[in-house]
Amino acid sequence: MPHDDFQVEPVKGLPETPPEGEVILWQGKPDWWALSKESLNLLWVAGYFVFLAAWRFVTVMDLMPLGQAIWASVPFLFLGAIVLVLLLGIAFAQAHYTVYTITNRRVAMRIGAALTVTLNLPYTQIGAANLDLRKGGTGTIAFDLLGDTRISYLVCWPHVRPWRISPTQPALRCIPDAERIAAMVSEAAEARVSTPQVQRASAIHSAVAAE
Repeated sequence: MPHDDFQVEPVKGLPETPPEGEVILWQGKPDWWALSKESLNLLWVAGYFVFLAAWRFVTVMDLMPLGQAIWASVPFLFLGAIVLVLLLGIAFAQAHYTVYTITNRRVAMRIGAALTVTLNLPYTQIGAANLDLRKGGTGTIAFDLLGDTRISYLVCWPHVRPWRISPTQPALRCIPDAERIAAMVSEAAEARVSTPQVQRASAIHSAVAAE
């Protein structure tokens, strides 16, 4: 029987059952096609190999018959096609195994195709959420973290804000309906941060006694 790497998850996308009072508001994953274009630069890579084929054709067209000049350029197109298929496969796998979760208390990110990592980002540790909206409604929501929290850019890639390495900003990459999701995050974070934190009376008495 095939082994399900995520069968230990009590709730899809979360390493443990949410505590009492925490409610899942939304779960989703990246759009794999948008991820291939934005994080893997699929169109730029395709253009690069087309340029190489055209350059090869121009340099040899005066040295050999037209047919031979075309065939001399074809290997670059074949190589480009192989690279594009690999990039598409990476994008699809990354999107397939990713689960983004938004609750009334945090943002959770289960990411990674080969090495799975789950990030828990409480709203109290998020300083700002930045939306990069693209055509078609997909977009990326990047989180600016407070405090001394440090996250590895390489471990989290491509689920990070591009070219923000120090500090790394984890991100919900290429999600559909990004504007609505960003508004949901904003409302949930505002409600969570404005909620008063209640302490046990014994803890308060101990703090006063210590002073």
